[in-house]
Amino acid sequence: MATHSPDKAATGAAAGKPQKAKPAKAPGIRQTMSDLHIWTGLLAGWILYAMFLTGTVSYFRDEISQWMRPDVPAQLQLADAAELAPRLVATMQALAPASPQWGISLPDARDNTAGAFWRGEKRFESATFDPATAQPIEVRDSVGGEFFYRFHFQLHYLPVLWGRWLAGLCAMFMLVAIVSGVITHKKIFIDFFTFRWGKGQRSWLDAHNALSVLGLPFHLMITYTGLVTLMLMYMPWGSDAAFKEAAQRQAMQSEISAFIRPDKPSGQPAELAPVAGMIQQAQARWGRDGIGNVNVNNPGDAAARVIVVRADDARVSTSPQYMVFDGANGQLLQTKDRVGAAAETRGVMYALHLGRFSDYPLRWLYFLVSLAGTAMVGTGLVMWTVKRRARLPDPARPHVGFRLVEKLNIATIAGLSVAMAAFFWGNRLLPEALADRKVWEVDLLFIVWGATLAYALLRPAKRAWIELLWLAAALLALLPLLNGLTTERNLLHSIAAGDWVFTGFELTVLAFGGLHALLAVRVRRHQPKTRPAPRQSKPAPPVAAPHAGLSALQAASTESR
Repeated sequence: MATHSPDKAATGAAAGKPQKAKPAKAPGIRQTMSDLHIWTGLLAGWILYAMFLTGTVSYFRDEISQWMRPDVPAQLQLADAAELAPRLVATMQALAPASPQWGISLPDARDNTAGAFWRGEKRFESATFDPATAQPIEVRDSVGGEFFYRFHFQLHYLPVLWGRWLAGLCAMFMLVAIVSGVITHKKIFIDFFTFRWGKGQRSWLDAHNALSVLGLPFHLMITYTGLVTLMLMYMPWGSDAAFKEAAQRQAMQSEISAFIRPDKPSGQPAELAPVAGMIQQAQARWGRDGIGNVNVNNPGDAAARVIVVRADDARVSTSPQYMVFDGANGQLLQTKDRVGAAAETRGVMYALHLGRFSDYPLRWLYFLVSLAGTAMVGTGLVMWTVKRRARLPDPARPHVGFRLVEKLNIATIAGLSVAMAAFFWGNRLLPEALADRKVWEVDLLFIVWGATLAYALLRPAKRAWIELLWLAAALLALLPLLNGLTTERNLLHSIAAGDWVFTGFELTVLAFGGLHALLAVRVRRHQPKTRPAPRQSKPAPPVAAPHAGLSALQAASTESR
């Protein structure tokens, strides 16, 4: 006779034995990528925001440098290199006749001065020249837009190699955040066309998605090519293994740089041949405005060499192109027009990152899309705090870690705007005779930036956002007025004179002042939505086990009998 075993689950419940919990389901790929995206973005986000913003500004570093040196007159017409270069060479013969090497940079459409460096007895010397006279001029001691360019890939106050390594590490985090973000948001392209204004966390996510998709190819390109520009520092082992001899390393260097070390002089004096003919030969090959630099090795010696280097602003590559002439007789000795495939790939990536080849419309596109990348990083940082505030037991009294992240966000985003505006104010207000004036310009930026962090730590978060944004708006909006009071090149004068560098700079800072004012108003009006209190549900009646219920029913039936 067949017997049936009782139900194991029912028997276990009747005996009061706890059931085994089902194993937790492992997180899927999207959840894993979401966690990776969140934490890589947060841990490197503050440095990345500063790198992105200063890198964005660097697309106009030459124009910023012109504004920060108002004593140099505007250049309304570009000088002919074949006419200017011989005059600059004559000036260098009087200025540094004993130097074994001169490097002369010619003005271009974005730089209104000529410059030169030369080897002195103990170190390199430099000078700035007026293209109209080819004579040295005294300019305001200012680091100009070069500071933003240098900061965005090597930071400041750190040894150069440490700063570049840290910037490279953050760029790797950025690359991971971009790829993981694309994997996480399966509807990212659909969400690009959706923006829900005034919806708190949802609005921040929509803004973050839209800004991410808007420049996604650019963000990938600019991050990856930024790593490529310093690839020989980050990963030197391949070149070290392939090029062990000094001659091999010099040959590799010639594939990525137009700098040629001077050979040993012959000791026989010789007049330098006319440079104009050499420049004209180069112009016939590259165009009238295609000359970037003229370098002279061993001037005044029979072994002199003149190297005419092609400019980078007319081609999508920074690979070296140059012509080498015999300095004694002007004979063409070498023409370098191309490099190897690997070096050319590196040169194209370098050019794409720097954008030097771009005309003004394309440069503005670079600027705007890079600005969207800056906003992408900023909205991601803000969204981290907005999302987690709603989960706190008491959003009005967050824990220390949350407060620290929130205050760092305020100082990084609003505080950096205040600090950069203070940098420009310092350029106009610091005494011109101040020792190490350009150092103080940079120091002032970091002093003000540190002060904004201290201010954010002492003020309630919302009030700190509003007040620092208003301060940035005021400093930016009043900058043209300050320039008009401290120089003769006010905005109206610049417009009337056709000086579009000064005009463009001051109209841009006015626009950014208005943007910061708009953000301050939006933050003041924002009312965070609080979660409604959970409803108190009635407790469910206890459910007896099946066998226990059957026993109770049988007992009640027996008693009724």
